[in-house]
Amino acid sequence: MQMHAAQFPFLSTILLICACGLALVLVLPKNSNAAVKWVSAACSAATLALSVFLFAAYDRATGGMQFVERLDWIPSMGISYLNGIDGFAAPMLLLTGIVFFTGVVSMWELDFRVKEFFALFILLVIGVYGMFMALDLFFIFVWFDVSLLPMYLLIVIWGSSAREYGAMKLTLYLLFGSALILPGIIYLAAVSGLETFSIPALVENASFSGFEQKTAFLLFYIGFGILAGVWPFHSWSPTGHVAAPTAVSMLHAGVLMKIGAFGILRVGMFLCPEGWMYWSPTMAVLAVIGIVYGVMVGLRQTDLKFVIGYSSVSHMGIVGLGFATMTVDGVNGAVFQMFAHGVMTALFFSAVGHIYDRTHTREIGELGGLSAVMPAASSYFVIAALAGIGVPCLASFWAELLVFIAAFRVYPALAMISVGVLVVNALFMLRVVRNTCFGPLNDRWAHLKDMSFAMGMPRAVLAAAIVGFGLMPFLMYDLIQTASVPLVHSLGQAVGLAGPETVETLFTELMSVWP
Repeated sequence: MQMHAAQFPFLSTILLICACGLALVLVLPKNSNAAVKWVSAACSAATLALSVFLFAAYDRATGGMQFVERLDWIPSMGISYLNGIDGFAAPMLLLTGIVFFTGVVSMWELDFRVKEFFALFILLVIGVYGMFMALDLFFIFVWFDVSLLPMYLLIVIWGSSAREYGAMKLTLYLLFGSALILPGIIYLAAVSGLETFSIPALVENASFSGFEQKTAFLLFYIGFGILAGVWPFHSWSPTGHVAAPTAVSMLHAGVLMKIGAFGILRVGMFLCPEGWMYWSPTMAVLAVIGIVYGVMVGLRQTDLKFVIGYSSVSHMGIVGLGFATMTVDGVNGAVFQMFAHGVMTALFFSAVGHIYDRTHTREIGELGGLSAVMPAASSYFVIAALAGIGVPCLASFWAELLVFIAAFRVYPALAMISVGVLVVNALFMLRVVRNTCFGPLNDRWAHLKDMSFAMGMPRAVLAAAIVGFGLMPFLMYDLIQTASVPLVHSLGQAVGLAGPETVETLFTELMSVWP
């Protein structure tokens, strides 16, 4: 694994900005709501700017781990503060920056315990950023837990719709996942004999047996997979989405679920390639069950948030299916889907949150004709829905295309089932759009006004990301490819699957000639 030291600690600067923002929010007077919001907005804008910079500055020709920072923390235990980003982590930092900024601005009208809300929100984001940049197993576990613990309070205090039940269920499920991750980390560190928690050191120097890899990978797959919404450990997710306030739903579905998938990728697939290969058929089956289940249960929902929640389970199944193919394009598509779904679902929840704030209902049957009085808000809702069903020239289309190209080659029957179910989902989602935004206007909503420019701005940022990466997918694809090719090649070397068919596919050739 190539490591390129940072000339400036950009990654630590992101964490420092968040920590300073949190400290400022905590020291501000309790009733300084405007100041708290502006500090939070400035903090999120600064981290977004740095995330964009790192995404653009990553050297695609060089690849490997870049902007690496290292500081020995507890040398006697082999624990170090080790950060770095590759083609997998850079898109996730960008996703976090986008959702963090838009989430803060989306909550600009909050007037209840503002200081506490934004303090917990920033603390949660610190854990998310740390998780995506950490290369030490100890810190991965720490950041993972930091990103989870604020969720309970954010939901139980500011949430709605059975918030106590949703918050408790979410917390218990995710703590159970954490309880599986920790023994997996300790197990690998112990059997490696290297006295280190560094992922690069373990990848380069450790020699794990097949049994050790299969055991550890299963712990990581279930532990991280719970947060990723892997079926049958998904049931906390829709409930948590519905109970959470708007910005928390955006971050929860848009970014936190990606932490789970990223953990499977960074820890499980990097350190346990034989375990990845052994469990990949099981991963594929569970992923397809999740796709089918999310769509079929979503068809019966009448609450817009439940529709999006079950849709998220289905879309995260596409991520799992991509990983299970063990191909470059499958992994490319899975990571692309993590980004595309994160932005899309953040826009979806943001649009629904705005509609709910005005109408105080999320029941599809009570809405209708909103585009007549709220054209801007309805437009963002429609864009999110179109992205969710994989319309061409939107980011999700390319992600799903990559995954299904790989899946049809490796698991043709499962791929056929998934595509068929997603067609049904597209028809249902279009019906939701029709019943919510079009048709006769419900007289109850005739007095509503459209969103202001300020409230429309965060939704416009999310929509621009969906359209931008949909029109120029090579910006994301070329970056992810720098990490996926070495990963799949290393898998081939480890388990004897090296060959052109493992790396090159039709889409790889297509993107190589993209203008």
